[in-house]
Amino acid sequence: MSEQQPGNTVQQPAVSPAWIRIERARHPQRPYPMEFIERIFTDFSEIHGDRAYGDDEAVACGMARLAGEEVLVIGNRKGGSTKERVKRNFGMPNPEGYRKALRCMRIAEKFSRPVISFIDLPGAYPGLGAEERGQAEAIARNILEMSRLRVPTISVISGEGGSGGALALAVSDRVLILENALYFVITPESCAAIMWRDSAHKQLAAEAMRISAPEVSRMGCVDEIIAEPPGGAHEDHEAGAGLLGSALQRHLAELKAMPVNEMIAARQAKFRNIAQFYTEG
Repeated sequence: MSEQQPGNTVQQPAVSPAWIRIERARHPQRPYPMEFIERIFTDFSEIHGDRAYGDDEAVACGMARLAGEEVLVIGNRKGGSTKERVKRNFGMPNPEGYRKALRCMRIAEKFSRPVISFIDLPGAYPGLGAEERGQAEAIARNILEMSRLRVPTISVISGEGGSGGALALAVSDRVLILENALYFVITPESCAAIMWRDSAHKQLAAEAMRISAPEVSRMGCVDEIIAEPPGGAHEDHEAGAGLLGSALQRHLAELKAMPVNEMIAARQAKFRNIAQFYTEG
């Protein structure tokens, strides 16, 4: 066996570009949805409960104003301390969270108020109780109902947009994604554990899955990438919220100018045609 020469250092594997974005999306100082909501909107008035089971702490819904425009805002809560994170399932909603969101969306539709949702979650909560209370049905119901809401809808993927848990709040006229955010069907760690039986291959999985903002944009899964301050939104919360707030106002003005039936038809056509690829021969 050859011996390592004195002074030689062991070369560390390079961090892939995709993994750099993942680290930024998961940065502990990155603004959570409620932090964006507090900076972009005014007069937030929260609505509680799904009127069927309970009030999910992982999802917040409420009426607010965006530059004077009355809207409904939805955002998942992760919590700051360990105790809060456990209480809120680390931001992963239970069925009652999705049903609360849908109840509030129907209120918004009744009063002709646009719906804006913020998403930063690795997926829906996978606990036994969630499955017993109909997690899959709740997600499917939200996807169906959001596809035909008769008000403008905008979704923002601000951190992690994971699987059906994210899609249940993202069937919107406009889906925006922050520059360092992610949109995926499974986390890279879980993908690596399935494909290679070893989660240590997470960086390889992240590259292969094409889950970063530029990649999902090229596949037509999102409508616009929102720039972040240099280094990421965690470097300057105010600047990040300012860039996102301006984009929300622009998209909302465009949607309000569209006839309702035309808007719904365009929304449904977009999701029917997402990520369709054709090859010759």
